Amino acid sequence: MAHWIDLETLHGPVRAWRADPAGPSHGAVIVLQEIFGANAHIRAVAERFAAAGFVALAPALYDPVAPGIELGYDEAGTQRGVALRNELGFDRAVDIVSAAAESLGEEGLRVGAVGFCWGGSVAFLANARLGLPAVSYYGARTLPFLDEPLRAPMMFHFGQADTSIPADAVEQHRHKQPRATIHVYAGAGHAFNREVDNHVYDPAAAETAWRRTIEFLEENLR
Repeated sequence: MAHWIDLETLHGPVRAWRADPAGPSHGAVIVLQEIFGANAHIRAVAERFAAAGFVALAPALYDPVAPGIELGYDEAGTQRGVALRNELGFDRAVDIVSAAAESLGEEGLRVGAVGFCWGGSVAFLANARLGLPAVSYYGARTLPFLDEPLRAPMMFHFGQADTSIPADAVEQHRHKQPRATIHVYAGAGHAFNREVDNHVYDPAAAETAWRRTIEFLEENLR
């Protein structure tokens, strides 16, 4: 059964939604939120990873600055999420991922990271700075960090119609990170995996990206 746990970090306790597989695990996945917090959608993604055979942990990254917050997908939620993202910053987010990885590693699990939107950029940094195999879904804020070398296998998912990550930005990923695997989904926009939001969800792209993500994790975490 999935439940909240407390994770000790350099920035105080952070809640994390933990979901465990019914049988033996294939490894552990740190699920990294969009700007809207570790909300019901992100918790459901963690539970889906558990159903696929992974221990999944989704830390509430905003807890050091706004404990317990979950935001809606409207304009007010977006503005608040941007403000909290900026207040927390990437360095503290990576510190929290590091604490989660250490906790899971103490259980003898190989650990990877999968992030969405802002969390997709955090996932890239978890690879470059912590050495975790990682998957980034439409991480629109990764460009300033692309000169940081990868330390583990890396996969990127982009929507071809994502205006926050235009074609030239995708090409910069290809150019600066030639070791990474990059997938671009025709017709899909930003947040195409967010099945709770019919304005952005693209079922075909989401299912293909999910299959590729699971294959990536099974290959790199076993």
